[in-house]
Amino acid sequence: MNQQLKNLTMLHLREGMVFLVDKPKNWTSFDVVAKLRGTIKNKLDVRKHKVGHAGTLDPLATGLLIICTGRLTKTIESYQNLSKEYTGVITLGATTPSFDLETPFDAHFPIDHITEEEMERARESLTGIIMQNVPVYSAIKVDGQRSYHRARRGEAVRIKSREVQVHDFELDYVDFPNLNFRTTVSKGTYIRAIADDFGRLVHSGGHLAELRRTKIGSYHVDDAWTIDALIEAINALEETKLHG
Repeated sequence: MNQQLKNLTMLHLREGMVFLVDKPKNWTSFDVVAKLRGTIKNKLDVRKHKVGHAGTLDPLATGLLIICTGRLTKTIESYQNLSKEYTGVITLGATTPSFDLETPFDAHFPIDHITEEEMERARESLTGIIMQNVPVYSAIKVDGQRSYHRARRGEAVRIKSREVQVHDFELDYVDFPNLNFRTTVSKGTYIRAIADDFGRLVHSGGHLAELRRTKIGSYHVDDAWTIDALIEAINALEETKLHG
């Protein structure tokens, strides 16, 4: 946060900046971008200002978003290609169409047969280079439309599976059937899909109950702004320095 405070001046704001933001639960990534864009436009008294993020987080997820503004929006792709670290909870025994709690449960499954050895085998099979089925409730475009829009209308959506890399995948079985995890993955990996696949591999069902993105490359959520603090800091700017 100290370095971000040091660089937060009206001059930097006009030219473009990179912000680390801790996205709150129930905000979309676009909500964060829109809030920040509106605040910057009002502060600079301009009609347009480029603002974009370097990797979507689902509405129910929290954690690190990298937001680029002004001329630095040209650097977004360099952040998108970095590995990402997540923590969260996979819950066994039930599935949802979205693979998380955004949609209601659509099936329930027994869990009494699941052993720690079976879960370890599932964890190992989901580590390394794997083929992953992309959730239909995702922002990927299918025939020019966001997949989740079509899924919510009840349309059948088909998305090709793709190769991703799970660099590491740690699980804690103490609170079974709620499995606390930490994982580091490549660009384009859906943690929701890992939860769904894990449930299938242990001959049950699973969904993502909690998710938090803690790192993007070497950038950590501990160094990120909250939305409220960032908006307050921008609004407090003067021409030469930040007061407060």
